[in-house]
This record gives sequence, structure tokens and C-alpha cells, in this order.
Amino acid sequence: MTGRTELDRRTFLRLAGSTVAVGAAAVTSTAATASAVSAAGGGRRLVPPGKLGIQLYSIRDKVNALGFRAVFERLSTLGYREVEFAGYTQGAVGAITPAEIRALLDDNGLVAVGSHRSIRDFAVNMEAELDIAETLGMSHVGTANAPTNDRTVGGYLAAAEQFNGFGAAAAARGLKFYQHNHQHEFGFATDDPATRLYDVFLENTDPAAVYLEMDVFWAFVGRHLYPGFEPVEYVLAHRDRYPMFHLKDGRVNPQSSNGYDIVEFGVGDLDYQAFLGALNGSGRQHGIWEQDNASTVAEPPFPVDSFGNAERSADAILALRG
Repeated sequence: MTGRTELDRRTFLRLAGSTVAVGAAAVTSTAATASAVSAAGGGRRLVPPGKLGIQLYSIRDKVNALGFRAVFERLSTLGYREVEFAGYTQGAVGAITPAEIRALLDDNGLVAVGSHRSIRDFAVNMEAELDIAETLGMSHVGTANAPTNDRTVGGYLAAAEQFNGFGAAAAARGLKFYQHNHQHEFGFATDDPATRLYDVFLENTDPAAVYLEMDVFWAFVGRHLYPGFEPVEYVLAHRDRYPMFHLKDGRVNPQSSNGYDIVEFGVGDLDYQAFLGALNGSGRQHGIWEQDNASTVAEPPFPVDSFGNAERSADAILALRG
């Protein structure tokens, strides 16, 4: 990777126990591995119960139909303790204020860990966004947008400078500002095919002000599309910059341009046992379940129901042992 020390591959293999492979080759099922380790009675939890979170985008159909009150009540019973927001509205249920949302969080033993807002929201209304984050009690606030649509080295350098400004403003209020990746951030610059854009952003943002939320699924899609890196190596080389992870599972699909299909956690082929097991002190990061299509797909024989996906995924995540 450009401009940083490559981790020795044998060291990674020793830490992780196995590589997380793309392609048609069979990969050990996360759920099966976790169950076997748990049955043997060993291993620490890779995601402690108090650090299990949910990105509300996964159950946006429930938020819009039932509202935050009913959703938070249900999430609390499913074992979730942290919430990452994808907006502060609740559809036809009616208007609600950040203070009212905070009261509902408190009533149900939930903590707001972060929020996805657009780059424009921060560029135009930074202080207002930080006010809401403070009201909700967040420790992090960020965006799921790519740093920029300008996929040149210069474009990403300019974006890094903008994000440094966002990060400084958030840090002044005691918050950590973060960027959530999709797959194309791991692609190469259009004006320099040897330079990976993610490296440009990582190396030119202030490590004390700009943090990364790795969406593990999209990182592996990025590896499929733009080979030459291992997602966990970024984390191991920059441990303090990754306080949050999206725990999103994927099933290998050679027919898909992405290489994977999104599925509920525990039934896919991404080896989270190895990924999280490679991280020393795994319990210090926030593990946030996300399934973009939870409201429209379900594993047979289960009916389509995003709460059902959320429940089964929580069980599978909490079963992971190191």
C-alpha cells in the first residue's frame, strides 16, 4: 500500500488463523465456527454484549412504519445496546425532536454511538449537526458518503482537507468524526492507476481528528474489484483510527459483479471469526450490524421481516468467540 509499511503476511496469517478469501472457494461459515468454539466452552467474546450496535438503515421500514419508540423497545429485547442513526425522522408516525429521541433511547437502555449524515449536511450546517449529536449523547458522528466524486489524486487530497476541517470542528465538541467506506474508495485514481484512493484519504487526514468506520462487507467487495490489499491490514496498521465496524455478512456469488450478495449475519462466507480475532483488544471497538436488504430478503425458511433478520444476526454476532 502506498506510503505505509506493509504488514508481514505470515504475521497476519498467524494472528488471524486463516485468510478471508474472495472467489468461489468454500470459506468456513462464521456461524458454524463460532458455534464450535462456543460449544468447546472457550474463547472471549469478539463483540461484547454492551458493544453490539445496529445501523437503523437496516430496519428503516420499521422506523418509518412504527416510529422510534416501538423500534427502540424491540431492539432492547433483541440484545442491541448501541444505535447508529441514518436520519432523525420516523415517517408517517410524526415529527419528533432530538430531545425526544434521546429520552426514548434512555428509556430503553440504548446509547447513540454515531450517525450517518451527508457531506452537505456538515458543509452547510456543521454546528447544528453537532448540536443534535450532543443532544443524542453520541461519541461519534460521520458520513457514509465517499469523500468526493472526483476520483483523482487531487480530488482526494482536497477531500482530505475538507474532512480535516470537519474533524477539527467535531473534536472541539468532544466528538470523533468518521467516514464509512463503500467499495469504490478502494479503487485507483483515474490520473494515477498505481495510487489507491483510500490510501490517499487515510494518509492525508489528521489521525487525531478523522476516523474510519470500516464496512467490512464493502471492504471485501473492494478487494474483489481492486485486488492487492487485505482489509484487516488497514486496521492492524492504524488501530486507533478504526473505532467502529459495520458487521455485514456476504455470500460468495461469482455471478455478481461485486463478488458477494448481502445476507443476514452468520449465513454468509465472510470469516468474521478470523477478522475480529486478529484484532488485539477486540472489545474496544463498536460492532454495528447492518444489512442493507433486511427489509426485503430472508433466509429460508424464515419470512421476510427486518426484525427477524436483526434478531438472528444479533445472536450470531454475540456467539463469536476468539
